[in-house]
Amino acid sequence: MGCHVFAFANQKGGVGKTTCCVNLAASLSLTKHKVLLCDLDPQGNATMSSGVDKTAVQFSVNEWLLGSCETEDVLIEQTPAGYDLIPANSDLTAAEANLVKKPGQQLTLSKKLEALKDKYDYIFLDCPPSLNMLTVNALVASDMVIIAMQCEYFALEGLTDLVNTIKQLQSSLNPRLQIGGIIRTMFDGRNRLAIEVSNQLIDHFANKVFQTVIPRNVRLAEAPSYGLPVCLYDKSSRGASSYFALAGEFVRKFKKTKTTPKTTSKQKEHVD
Repeated sequence: MGCHVFAFANQKGGVGKTTCCVNLAASLSLTKHKVLLCDLDPQGNATMSSGVDKTAVQFSVNEWLLGSCETEDVLIEQTPAGYDLIPANSDLTAAEANLVKKPGQQLTLSKKLEALKDKYDYIFLDCPPSLNMLTVNALVASDMVIIAMQCEYFALEGLTDLVNTIKQLQSSLNPRLQIGGIIRTMFDGRNRLAIEVSNQLIDHFANKVFQTVIPRNVRLAEAPSYGLPVCLYDKSSRGASSYFALAGEFVRKFKKTKTTPKTTSKQKEHVD
């Protein structure tokens, strides 16, 4: 059955979604897990943060989704960040309009990923900060949604919208889709509102909320401008330590071996 596919999604921008996707992928790679990151955001921030120049790639996820290049043409193996990457750039803005014209357009990405699942431990999809055809493709292709969010009032509204979207897709296109986990980002433990919102999340989502909290951290904010995840930019920083801890928690939460078909199917049935 291959690995699990995780969509990193939030319809609200600026919440640290791409930062989570990139740094968790890099931390898992450093601990010898095989990870593929597929950048589905036309801004290409995950691509740049992986040490890849989005303006210099010959093919991007745009051509791949539309069938004008093969997987081996677009796949960048062993990026400076340590994982494999399917890059994105501004060309991807054309993909949505073109996908709408295709029959079964919501299943395009799912079909593309099928042949890659046995090659990786984890596949991460970095979604754009909106509910468009690219995000729908990602959610239809995924087993789990990882939600990064700041602990502030308006973030709860965005979370409600995303949960409703997940429920709609569960009942129509992807019955296996579920919330894999919620990551609290840019967290300031001195802020009373942040603590209140954090407590509300735990009350409503219980063990779906990762115990590891990602703090506000200067090194974490600086790392993307150097084209590196924080664990490679400054591995002694609080940001890096947090993502190493999150990676450990992630592996424990989604532990799945691929030793035999029997254990694989059983474990898939019991994933939280």
